[in-house]
Amino acid sequence: MLTHHRWRRCPGNPVLPPDPCLDVESTRCMNPFVVRATEGYRLYYSGGDAEGRQRICMATSAPGAPGEFVRHGVILDVGAPGSFDAHWCVLPCVRRFGPTWHLYYSGHEGTDLGLQSFPGIGLAVSDDGIHFSRHSCEPTITGDQTAEFPDNRGVAGGGTILEDASADESHRYRMYYTLAVGRKDADVRVDQEKHCAVCHSSDGIHWHDHRLILGPRRDVANEDIAVAAPVVWRDGELYRMLYCGIGTRWGYYSISEAVSEDGYRWCRGDGDENLSLVPDPASPWESQMVEYPSVIEESDGLRLFYCGNGYGKTGIGMAFAADADPIPTCS
Repeated sequence: MLTHHRWRRCPGNPVLPPDPCLDVESTRCMNPFVVRATEGYRLYYSGGDAEGRQRICMATSAPGAPGEFVRHGVILDVGAPGSFDAHWCVLPCVRRFGPTWHLYYSGHEGTDLGLQSFPGIGLAVSDDGIHFSRHSCEPTITGDQTAEFPDNRGVAGGGTILEDASADESHRYRMYYTLAVGRKDADVRVDQEKHCAVCHSSDGIHWHDHRLILGPRRDVANEDIAVAAPVVWRDGELYRMLYCGIGTRWGYYSISEAVSEDGYRWCRGDGDENLSLVPDPASPWESQMVEYPSVIEESDGLRLFYCGNGYGKTGIGMAFAADADPIPTCS
């Protein structure tokens, strides 16, 4: 019988709220992505300023103190005027390829096209994981690569990269990401439609074989509008995924879990039984939504970083899970 996690929130949430004294992250701290480094944790995230721009920032915490962060400011600024990332750099995903750190991020060009204003995932590189420079001024991944949506433009990250040493060299790395197919419309199901996808690479630079792996479920009220931000990790012989659903139940994001034997075909169970983290009406920082998960493995369980109300307007929080609960209909 397959299982899923239920999370115990940190009583000190949010662990990284916006700081009104820091212009570049005075209005939002969103899209956490956490890696373990020699100094402890590195938390990559997107900070928002008073003019509405978003940049990639970083904070660190010492080993044994994952909720006590020191901010280090911007590590990747917005792009040049007219570029695909001229207005926003959001949704960081960081992985080391040999001696080089890769930072993938989603760009917003500054137009008013809704989800179609996110025309690509960019790549920045670094020798130390701290000081990054753009690999190219053009996006590395675009939103027109799946067979189902060949004319689409919108694409966002929000996922993870896994290495499969047993795969063909061209498929050694898998990137899980969000395909944003929504177009401006009064119907939120059209306006906010998103799917989870995967693509493959041998070098972390050139990505191919884009496939859809998860879509909205029109009969499940917490994810009948969109699914996004697929965070995937290995658990023994299984693949596990935390993902965000937008649904008419709350009107905003909640976090659910799916399981898979191959990382492509996913089981979510029946209805909403795979819900892992939902908005908390009693909390001033996450009463509206919970979204953009990032998971890191600890010796005694899993640590989850996520953001709350207003897409990070209240900051980034943390939760912990020691065990996984059964999903009765997946066996």
